[in-house]
Amino acid sequence: MNDHQLSPVLRRLLGPGRPEVTCDVCFDELDRYVELELAGADAEAAVPGMRAHLQGCPACSEEHQSLAALLVGDGPDRGSTDQA
Repeated sequence: MNDHQLSPVLRRLLGPGRPEVTCDVCFDELDRYVELELAGADAEAAVPGMRAHLQGCPACSEEHQSLAALLVGDGPDRGSTDQA
């Protein structure tokens, strides 16, 4: 059975099969990783194992998505204006 045949739940349980960063490392490096991604650089080369961690950790993945959206201007407050 190859990796593509594994269900997402089973894949999450078994892990990535290669080095992976921890949540602590992820939160320490997430800003830099997202900035590199948005710049079109090889973010995975700069922070090896981050992509695998983000694929397997829902909390970190959500943080990654939120930060990326904020940096590209799609954050929740973008477009709302408080004018008195």
